[in-house]
Amino acid sequence: MNTKADLLKELRIDRRPEPPPSRRGLWIGLAVAAAVVVLAVAAWALLGREQAIAVRTAPVVASGGAGSAPASVLDASGYVVARRMATVSAKITGRVREVLIEEGMAVEEGQVLATLDPIDADAQRALSSSQLAAARSQAGSVQAQLAQAEAEARRMDSLVGQQLVSRSQYDQAIAQRDALRAQLNTAQRNARVAADQLAIADLGVDNTVVRAPFAGVVVAKAAQPGEIVSPLSAGGGFTRTGIGTIVDMDSLEIEVDVGEAYIGRVQPEMPVTATLNAYPDWRIPAEVIAIVPTADRGKATVKVRIAIKEKDRRIVPDMGVSVSFLEQATEGTDATDAAPRALRVPAAAIVERDGATVAFALAGDRVERRVVRTGGTVGGQREVTSGLVAGEDVVVDPPAALGDGSLVVRQ
Repeated sequence: MNTKADLLKELRIDRRPEPPPSRRGLWIGLAVAAAVVVLAVAAWALLGREQAIAVRTAPVVASGGAGSAPASVLDASGYVVARRMATVSAKITGRVREVLIEEGMAVEEGQVLATLDPIDADAQRALSSSQLAAARSQAGSVQAQLAQAEAEARRMDSLVGQQLVSRSQYDQAIAQRDALRAQLNTAQRNARVAADQLAIADLGVDNTVVRAPFAGVVVAKAAQPGEIVSPLSAGGGFTRTGIGTIVDMDSLEIEVDVGEAYIGRVQPEMPVTATLNAYPDWRIPAEVIAIVPTADRGKATVKVRIAIKEKDRRIVPDMGVSVSFLEQATEGTDATDAAPRALRVPAAAIVERDGATVAFALAGDRVERRVVRTGGTVGGQREVTSGLVAGEDVVVDPPAALGDGSLVVRQ
């Protein structure tokens, strides 16, 4: 049983200082709050920021007007062609021993492109050389006999005059001399024939070497070592008819088909602007070479040849190209009196949206939706009479997600 003193001790107030509160919970709370803020910022950056749309663009080209370039009187499309192109083959049938070309390789005139197995040609040349040596040896032997016969004939001539030998002996010596002269002439002719045969054999050896007929670029490699090549078609099998194809890049020009109804607008030496489908922003100066005097009955077109004035490695055969035939300036004509003409853009830049004909023009890194008025389509180009300005860029094949003010990036 507790005494009174013990009870009083229990009622005493403890005046010792309380321990300081722990701050661990506070730091944990601050860390959690910071993580939430970082995650929120990252989510906004990934989800809230507008994504740029990749687009292709093309410039708006003016086809005439005051102070502008010469107007386009006709547009057409065609291809780049080479006037000088050759599939190089050997002159003889043989097995390919070595091919020294690859596609894209530039070659000079006379450069060795390939070699054939020369075993047969070398054997024929060796035989012809031996025949020539034999013919020359025979000619030498006859010539020595003739020298002796001529000396004998001269001696008989002096003796018959002195009546020391009979006339028949003299005639026999003369006949022997003349026969040897004929034999020498035949032997010399045989030697010349053998020399000609040796020259032909040398050509046969040279024919095993295939050389470039002119300077150009290899566009196709057709044969491999071990294959049989022939200048004539073998009618199937594994016989090749060529080693490779060479194109003279300096002979490149453009061929276009112009409708019969518009051929009257085209004249020789008429200025032309050409645009390669691969490089739509590159305007290449050109000029009409000739109008081929025949028409295609099936297509109702006339072929026109166009010279390319600007040589460039980017221009290669069979490239698609669009051309604009430009009107020639007339002396005494005031450019300020010319009526404004339509603009031209790729036909793929004009689309129908919400019942309106529109195009999307670039304004910095965004696009503006423009309602346009259009004309006809010629050679993949569409005429625009209002809504666009010459020199600005428009989107080609605008995606369905593209709208007014969309953020874009050029491909």
